[in-house]
Amino acid sequence: MPGVVVNDEQVITVGEDSRVTTVTTYAVRFLTRAGFGYARAAAAYDTASGGKVTEIRAWLIRPDGSVKKYGKDHVVDRIADADNLYDESRVKYIDATRDAEVGAVFGFQTTTAEPRPWFPQAEWWFQASLPALSSRFTLVLPAGWRASGTVYNAAKVEPTVSGNSYTWEMRSLARVEDEPASPSVRSLAAHLAVKYGPPAASSLSAGAFRSFDTWADVSRWYTELADPQAAPDDAVALKARELTAGAKTELEKIRAVGRYVQNLQYVSIQVGIGGWRPHAATQVFAKQYGDCKDKATLMRAMLRALKVESYAVLIYSGDRTRVREEWVSPGQFNHCILAVRVSEETRAASVVQHPTLGRLLIFDATDPSTPVGDLPDHEQGSFALVAAGDGGALLRMPVTAPEENMVSREVEAGLAADGSLTATLRLRSVGQSAADARRMFKGLAPADYTRVVERWVSRGAAGARFSKIEPADAHAEGRFALDVEFTAAAYAQSMQNRLLVFNPAVLARGSSVQLSGAATRKYPVVLESNAFSETVRFKLPAGFDVDEVPDPVKIDSEFGSYTASYEVKDGQLLYTRKFVQRAATIPADKYGDVRAFFGRVRASEESPVVLARK
Repeated sequence: MPGVVVNDEQVITVGEDSRVTTVTTYAVRFLTRAGFGYARAAAAYDTASGGKVTEIRAWLIRPDGSVKKYGKDHVVDRIADADNLYDESRVKYIDATRDAEVGAVFGFQTTTAEPRPWFPQAEWWFQASLPALSSRFTLVLPAGWRASGTVYNAAKVEPTVSGNSYTWEMRSLARVEDEPASPSVRSLAAHLAVKYGPPAASSLSAGAFRSFDTWADVSRWYTELADPQAAPDDAVALKARELTAGAKTELEKIRAVGRYVQNLQYVSIQVGIGGWRPHAATQVFAKQYGDCKDKATLMRAMLRALKVESYAVLIYSGDRTRVREEWVSPGQFNHCILAVRVSEETRAASVVQHPTLGRLLIFDATDPSTPVGDLPDHEQGSFALVAAGDGGALLRMPVTAPEENMVSREVEAGLAADGSLTATLRLRSVGQSAADARRMFKGLAPADYTRVVERWVSRGAAGARFSKIEPADAHAEGRFALDVEFTAAAYAQSMQNRLLVFNPAVLARGSSVQLSGAATRKYPVVLESNAFSETVRFKLPAGFDVDEVPDPVKIDSEFGSYTASYEVKDGQLLYTRKFVQRAATIPADKYGDVRAFFGRVRASEESPVVLARK
């Protein structure tokens, strides 16, 4: 265990003028060197709203009892997101990782001041990956104000109320275990969501706070912010018509516009309303860059010029379990995509049915690897808000079928009597499988990409030598291809010059779920939607017959299936396998079923074929 949190506390005080002061106190003891990364203090603030860090200090208590203090001279001030060109959200931090020692305690205290918040809401995570001895959240309100809170992922916690102060506290919290293929720490940890405000009759209640009781309230609020920015001018409309001049269908029009917007440079310049309001589409088009909400807004404007209606969609990127339907708050979102209203003519994996708006094609204009008609896998199945005024609603995002994320492979292999292998691979992928391959292909220099492919092939065919590595990206169709030709001098193992033993699964599938060897598990297993099929034709060496092949395999479960078969005919061995994995979150009490399923798959794919000399 890297360390233990000794104390984690935050006190938010709301003044009579609604200004907010936040004091955060934190202390952690390091148990191993792996915990040194926690020796950092940070305080975020927003310059646009007048927010500031009034104090940040830290200290390190060494095992011998000596203390090192960190003050103004150790503070660094930078933008909150290093990927943003300009961001009014900034952070001050102190880094003490170089001074950390096993057995030492690092602590800090920060104080921030900000004007009236955009929303009268607050969140607090009682724990993270480390165990915590004490975790406490306190909200101090003006006289007459009220607060209510809900705790997730833990038993109900009633606040201790003293006058105008509300305190929620938890003690002796176990660490969130690191288990492969599990939900995110934030979706597993004990979490408090608090809503507060003045009495209904208070003068502050009218227009001072934007309070949300329903998701329709959030929809109306964001529609007011985003819709006026999506108005096209003549230049935007002309470009939209130019892009779609050759399009014959509704989907082809949307794809042409989507590809153009995806290719714009991603630059985030956050200005005003806490960064929620997008820049005008005309400005994004003129500058040829923008962030997620800017790209979505430009695409909406172009589609509007083509008489195609679309809506902004607020979503959390990176964790499909993050957004909770019962906690009505725009603060749960960190990303903006869009929904395009389409007719029955348009068929695509990312189309969902909205109760009042009809058929909506969901598209992420920021992800350069996922074309129109598909959706990044980390956004699939999550709750997202379609901002459409009174008609907006929280909607479950589509989940693509396994076959829509298929990797198909054909291998033609020749095996010689000395065990050497000559092989040709044809790989074809679609959907998110293609997006993953495309992302790697575009993210690496050609030489680096070649080395990645060589290492992958060499894990199955040691010492492989390559005569061809040829990738081909068909982005618009959502497809990716890879052709490889190679030889391996000692693929089959020769035994006493009489037997040849080899694995018919020449190459790893590449999408295996990594599970620990433990027999039990604490958290659910999260599975993605994908499928794989492969046909391998081995031309057998002259003078050898097949002596032994593994038994055919057929495995079916609620979350997937797997088959493997073997056929010997006309001097060839035909090996086929097919794997289907459905998107699912499997409860921990069914972990045994998951472990058994993947164990049987692994055993099948490691089973050898034996040839005997005639």
